[in-house]
Amino acid sequence: MKSYQGARWMESLLIPVSALVGGAALFGIFCAVLGSNPFAVFYSIYRAAFADWYSWQNTLVRAAPLMLCGLCTALPARAGLIVIGNEGAMVMGAIGAIAAGLAVPEASHLTSLLLMAVAGMLAGGLWICIAAALHQYRGVNAVISSLLMNYIAIALLNHLIEGPMRDPASLNNPSTRPLTDAQHLGVFPGSTVHDGLLFGIVACLAAWFLLSRTTFGFGAKVVGGNLRAAQLCGLGIGRVLLTLSFLGGACAGLAGMVEVAAVQGRANASVNAGYGYVGILVAFLARQNPAGVLVVSLLLGGLMASGGMLQRAQNLPDAAVLVLQGMLFLVILWSETLYGRWSERRLRAS
Repeated sequence: MKSYQGARWMESLLIPVSALVGGAALFGIFCAVLGSNPFAVFYSIYRAAFADWYSWQNTLVRAAPLMLCGLCTALPARAGLIVIGNEGAMVMGAIGAIAAGLAVPEASHLTSLLLMAVAGMLAGGLWICIAAALHQYRGVNAVISSLLMNYIAIALLNHLIEGPMRDPASLNNPSTRPLTDAQHLGVFPGSTVHDGLLFGIVACLAAWFLLSRTTFGFGAKVVGGNLRAAQLCGLGIGRVLLTLSFLGGACAGLAGMVEVAAVQGRANASVNAGYGYVGILVAFLARQNPAGVLVVSLLLGGLMASGGMLQRAQNLPDAAVLVLQGMLFLVILWSETLYGRWSERRLRAS
């Protein structure tokens, strides 16, 4: 049994690392075909993401929403429900947060941020709950419904910023009225890293504690591992799925609040920045472990921060990092088929 457990632990470590190396190797081949030196490309990524404090600031700013968006997929996945509506939940969170902020322009700093955070989390959580409820009570595939809901949320954002909520002063870039100074998130002293990073870290740690150290987390693991056993045990499957879906969507909604309160200062098309889509990759690479989401977000935040460097130093398009993300995602999905093979062999051998 110890040999089997050791094999499972080795699988959980070696397979994701091998997937990263394999995806990077494919990207290196892609760069070589385009005429760039793969080693120089990877060095440029390192310089842009982790070489100095300035690079780390750019990485951390992007890692904060990735942590929250990664939890949007990771939390319901622990109960066996895969949702990829992260981008839609983040956009809905931004809409809810900006609506709350503009409704109370005279409120204090703390009150404004609290109302915006609550509104963003409610909007994102309820948005993902729709997909979960359709799956649980109507048999609608959650992957497809949550994916399509992304486009509904983006269309709703575009309608609002170009119509009812548009600031007349925003001419070439339709947007809402700006938030007041009291409604902006602060930054860490001596840096450009905003307080949204704290939200991401606290959310990941709280999610890890919920899933790993509580009876609810154990119940979610049972639901995700063996649905029939969960039914025989009398677990409320619908309650577990909807709760985790709401919490995951709330995290992505909080990421939308962070984007408008710390980066944009208003809601516009830039809110749809792709963090939700990358959050799916974060969750899968982290194996739906909230503690892993925290670490993987730093890595992929660095990749997102390196697009400009690749364009300037290596003459690669800015979208080259999207190619790398896509290759990583494909390799990671393929690597899912490898889990259990080694440990099963060790179990039979013992």
